[in-house]
Amino acid sequence: MSNLLIVESPGKVQKIQSYLGRAWVVMASCGHVRDLPVKELGVDLHSLQPCYVPTDRGKSTLAKLATAVKAAEAVYLATDPDREGEAIAWHLADALHLQAPKRVTFAEITEQAILRAVKAPRQIDMALVTAQEGRRVLDRLVGYQVSPPLSRLLGGKNSAGRVQSPALRLVVDREREIRAFTVTTHFGVDLIFDAIENVSAGWKATWKPDAWLEPGQRYILDKELATRVSGIRKVSVASCTEQEVRKAPPPPFTTSSLQQAASIALKLSPKETMALAQKLYEAGHITYMRTDSPNFCDEAVAAIQEFCRSQNLPVVSQTRHWKSKDGAQEAHEAIRPTHIEVAEAGESDAEKALYGLIRQRTLATQLVDAIFSLRSVILQGDDVDGRKPEFEAKGRTLVDAGWKIVLEKDQTDEAEEEPDNPVPALQGDSQLTVGAGLVRVLKTSPPGRYSEASLIKALESRGIGRPSTYAKILENIITRQYVKIEKRKLLPTECGEAVIDALSSRFGFLDYDYTKKMEELLDALAAGKASYLTAMQQFKANLDTDLASFSSANTHSCPDCGKPLRHMLKEGTKSKKGYDFWGCSGYPDCKATFIDANGKPGSRCEPHEKPELSQYKCPKCGKPLIHRINSSYNFWGCSGFPKCRESFKDNNGQPEGVSM
Repeated sequence: MSNLLIVESPGKVQKIQSYLGRAWVVMASCGHVRDLPVKELGVDLHSLQPCYVPTDRGKSTLAKLATAVKAAEAVYLATDPDREGEAIAWHLADALHLQAPKRVTFAEITEQAILRAVKAPRQIDMALVTAQEGRRVLDRLVGYQVSPPLSRLLGGKNSAGRVQSPALRLVVDREREIRAFTVTTHFGVDLIFDAIENVSAGWKATWKPDAWLEPGQRYILDKELATRVSGIRKVSVASCTEQEVRKAPPPPFTTSSLQQAASIALKLSPKETMALAQKLYEAGHITYMRTDSPNFCDEAVAAIQEFCRSQNLPVVSQTRHWKSKDGAQEAHEAIRPTHIEVAEAGESDAEKALYGLIRQRTLATQLVDAIFSLRSVILQGDDVDGRKPEFEAKGRTLVDAGWKIVLEKDQTDEAEEEPDNPVPALQGDSQLTVGAGLVRVLKTSPPGRYSEASLIKALESRGIGRPSTYAKILENIITRQYVKIEKRKLLPTECGEAVIDALSSRFGFLDYDYTKKMEELLDALAAGKASYLTAMQQFKANLDTDLASFSSANTHSCPDCGKPLRHMLKEGTKSKKGYDFWGCSGYPDCKATFIDANGKPGSRCEPHEKPELSQYKCPKCGKPLIHRINSSYNFWGCSGFPKCRESFKDNNGQPEGVSM
């Protein structure tokens, strides 16, 4: 009998099988085999326990795996090394009725890692399973209980999400900051100094107007004052200092920083990045791509440094350790190539580009700091309005490239670097002649819109979501048309803003701090430091209170039958008319309708007049035809609709092809 090893993705099977040999059978679960039911809540509201059912694909997968289990000597569950993978392992064990499954994990698909993993099996970590289950239940409670009343209020099909909605709120809040921003025009001055032959290129110094600013004032609004300052042609050197500045390389890639860097450097969406990283991982080229640890294991550090030395790269003498983000699980190391000596990997150009990004970053982390010489000069001019204006010039020169030999900059940083300003070495009290004075007309700028990269950064800094969820969060708010992308920036749609307006101040999960605390609670469940039932009950109690408040404020009863009214809203198209009205949820028993008045039911809609029956008979059923005509259509239909669906083109006021 052989051993059975079950992984998640079919893409891993062949490579792992080649490492383990004929004594093993490797099969895939193809992700989750069970989930909560789609058409119902799937959570017992008293015990708050989930009710799982096999997925459509899971039914056939479980049947195949069950046959393999019967023929296996031992079953090893090698699903991904994170909470989701731990939960899938438990679902497999439960659904297949495994008595003593062996749980194994590996962060890279290499022969050494696979063989080491199967030699050190463990039990399924039920604390991790509970944490994943808790996240799933929380998300289901919000999605299935808040979305229906939200849809009734706004019309159409709308959704709320425990993490999705705070992410949308960030985009909406930023857009409203931009709209409310008032531009202030102010003025600055640059003094331009000519190039000195064989000494320096042209350089500039910038006016420091602090002496002219009143308390609470931030900008110079007087253009004439700026013009007088720009007229200065002689300045003295008040000070000239030089210092050495060291810049360490950016940390190794975590899931979120990889998504940010790929967005900025390669113009990839987070979803595309994760799909490409998954392929590189399954092919054995990189380590596991869902991680929040910014550090490599000691064994990897030694191998990377050894390779760098073989390439005559300047290796750092003391191993660096980067601080993790608050709440980081650090279940496994940062993302890196499995074989650092491999310069190019991946099948497609996109895979190769992402691999190159990861490899460059990995190499840079083990090299010495970049060293700059920073020169700072303070200049003083003649009196202007009884005050001596000061000017500052800063120049930076790269002395030792260090890690910049392999990596130009931190790709997660969208800010443009300041251009070089070749400030020469100057003696104190020396006099300089100004080549020209330039008045700069400046305007304050509103905060920038989020890009996909900067939104992920904002979510991470606020503790909202976790590495494995960022790509899905963005996908949700974009595909549901709450957010659109213009020039690689995220803008809320009218529908997205309406969702946030409806939820704001009504639901706790929209609050950033509350959402962060819920993530911390899930982390506590994963560490076995919190009670599942206590945590879920507290969240449900808060949600029930919020739902009652929302319902009380937004429920409008039908005056005819007392049932709730629903907002019926659908945008029109070129071929179809839209609609916007309130209708009774008791339809078709109650047909009361009301016009929409700023998101609330207004006056009663006028009843439609019954169409006049014509003398033309339907050739199929014999009932009278009706001439249906308005601005968008003109045809003849059977009065027996919907049982009879015959229709005819209009031909000069008569049904085409039908006689009386």
